[in-house]
Amino acid sequence: MSFSSHLKSLAQRYENQIFNEVDIQTQVYLETDSEELKLDIYQPKNDEMENRPILLFVHGGGFAGGARDEYAIMEFCKNMARRGIVAVSMSYTLSMKGQSFGCNQAAENKMNTFKQAGLEISKATVHLLNQAKELKIDPSKIVLTGSSAGAEAVLHAAFWPEANTPLPDNFQFGGLISMAGAIYDLDLINKKTAIPMQFFHGTCDNLVPYGTAPHHYCNESDIGYLLLHGAGSIVEKLEELNKGYYLVTGCNDNHSWSGKPFFSFRSEIADFVYHDVVLQKLRQHHQVIKEFDSCQLVDAPDICLD
Repeated sequence: MSFSSHLKSLAQRYENQIFNEVDIQTQVYLETDSEELKLDIYQPKNDEMENRPILLFVHGGGFAGGARDEYAIMEFCKNMARRGIVAVSMSYTLSMKGQSFGCNQAAENKMNTFKQAGLEISKATVHLLNQAKELKIDPSKIVLTGSSAGAEAVLHAAFWPEANTPLPDNFQFGGLISMAGAIYDLDLINKKTAIPMQFFHGTCDNLVPYGTAPHHYCNESDIGYLLLHGAGSIVEKLEELNKGYYLVTGCNDNHSWSGKPFFSFRSEIADFVYHDVVLQKLRQHHQVIKEFDSCQLVDAPDICLD
């Protein structure tokens, strides 16, 4: 097979659901004092390919709820596996269970929550790295993927050194997909640390800002005041660094973008995995979805006004 034919075959693998059956295996990746933290591994049945990319998915729920085996997550992971992408959905400690994660939760506690979730994501990553050969995955193509609180967690796991100490020296994730997520410090993303990233975010998200704004739009006098940087601001930083990104902007839309990609943007996610992670193409792609006419929360980006 020629190189061009190989690439065409590889593209079809990710573009289409070429496998009919999916194997699901549950493993314990970490035992804490109070619980066993588990992950579910979704693999295409009878797949002969080696060095496959892998999505490590972290669910949302305000660090107080949510589960790795929710219906939408399971269907998303099965779809990715049928395309030839190994998908993993993990549990983590719900440290805010029974508590608010809004303006009445101290900013320090929010930061500690990001850190704890990041450390557990790092430990789950090490667990997968230790069986990379058996799982037939490429350690350089692990793509962190998260929704809402899970997106905040993966961004900090990828870039905040305090949240990724369990990872091997010089390890770097192959990519990251954020569904309505944000990071506390843009300077954590620089020429050395930047990786291919895909973002889904609504410009009128009143919980996790699309640009740079307080978490939950808290007042500066609130104990929960914490400035965060969402997809719009991160992409501006990546443009300054001349690094790749794939941004899907929901003009004047809300936090529902934390869940829309599960069903509506599967092909775009597979496209990102193939072109940006597997082929390592540097792209700066921005897709704009205009669904609503106005938003009183924030000033709309210029691209939403055209």
